[in-house]
Amino acid sequence: GAIEILTGPNSRYGVAIKNGFDLALDEVNKTGVLGGKKLVIQYEDTAGNKDQAVNAARKLIGLAKVPLILGPTLSNEMFAAGPVANEQKVLIVGTSTTATGITAIGPYVFRTSLPESDVIPVTLKAAQTKFGIKKVAVMYANDDAFSKSGYDVFKATLDKLGIQTLTTETFGSKDSDFSAQLTKIKSLNPDAIVVSALVEPASGILLGARAIGIDPKVRFIGGNGFNSPKLGDIAGDAADGTLVGSPWFIAKDDAANTKFVANYRAKYKDDPDQFSAQAYDTLHIVANAIDKAGAADSEKIKTALQATKYTGVMGPFSFTDNRDPADASGVVVIEMKGGKFQILK
Repeated sequence: GAIEILTGPNSRYGVAIKNGFDLALDEVNKTGVLGGKKLVIQYEDTAGNKDQAVNAARKLIGLAKVPLILGPTLSNEMFAAGPVANEQKVLIVGTSTTATGITAIGPYVFRTSLPESDVIPVTLKAAQTKFGIKKVAVMYANDDAFSKSGYDVFKATLDKLGIQTLTTETFGSKDSDFSAQLTKIKSLNPDAIVVSALVEPASGILLGARAIGIDPKVRFIGGNGFNSPKLGDIAGDAADGTLVGSPWFIAKDDAANTKFVANYRAKYKDDPDQFSAQAYDTLHIVANAIDKAGAADSEKIKTALQATKYTGVMGPFSFTDNRDPADASGVVVIEMKGGKFQILK
């Protein structure tokens, strides 16, 4: 089963994830699993609603009798649906859930996405070193688990690096007017603006900042929610100079990634993003675990999954004892220029 946001504003993440799953599924099913059987994914759409994520988990477990669930898309959905799967002893594997505490839900909860605590410190350190950033303003959505968790990591890292926080401004994840917060921030003259938010409000903040005349030299530094090509599509030139950390980049020069990007473009007539890359690797990881388990049984797959060692488009992968990704060495800092991300040089 797979629980993803396939409609609504945050479908920008869920559709990319589904594409990654389906591309890998095509490859897996050329040989099959468990002696040549075809792997099938039953998708459930949450539209970004955590109650729908809970209902989807119950449907997949109770009616479809799936041994494993992929997703949900967002951390607040996982905090709602994860306990349902864990209580029923059905594996649930997040590919895009980066908030602190995801795998602490229980022993049947895994994730293949690096937590913000591994990525944000790399981003802020690069910004401090390269651009001499000494004082920042901070903004975050206070009604979203992912955004609040990202803020907590930003705050702790800023303190550790000795970067001054001039003000901390909050907003709602469905807000579209950020003029009050941005006007205050403009008056404080920060070196950069740090934002923890999903791509829709993030884009609105960038557009709003440039509209009121915040100097383009004042860079935005984002968390994982910024990690979508849609940021450039929506915000355009207003996004130029934005910095974000990523465990994957489209121009990564190795054979596996080059093949993945080419095949993705051929199938979808579009570029993959970090979320589709993580999903692509995850489907291969899960298929390998099912095959090694020798049965479509949650307990046996859980044992095989914990022991997984896999090298894919994200690089070498294995799980920690806490069921998080074991290696954060592949994180790169990327910068938006001309509506496209490129590696910060």
